[in-house]
Amino acid sequence: MSECLFCKIIGREIPTDFVFEDQEVVAFKDINPQAPLHLLIVPRKHIETVNVLTPEDAPLISRMILAARDLAKRFGVAQSGYRLVVNVEKGGGQEIFHIHMHLLGGWC
Repeated sequence: MSECLFCKIIGREIPTDFVFEDQEVVAFKDINPQAPLHLLIVPRKHIETVNVLTPEDAPLISRMILAARDLAKRFGVAQSGYRLVVNVEKGGGQEIFHIHMHLLGGWC
């Protein structure tokens, strides 16, 4: 975990402008955006991948989705539409092994 990029961002070792922050989740702009709006929603708790989630993590995953919904509204893409993406493991495109959700939108 000490080498985890997202843990360093959450711990403010790497400067980042959070667009959302609460006790469980943070959100910030992706440094390599794939859409006009590309945010990352990241839990403060280090969980490597979806494959290691436990039933106790269900409220945290729900919190991530609700944060994404609220951010979509705030950034004006809720009505036009947006995508929520979670990449799982290397073969699924996961590059940083700290679970996170991509919010992508703003195409129309």
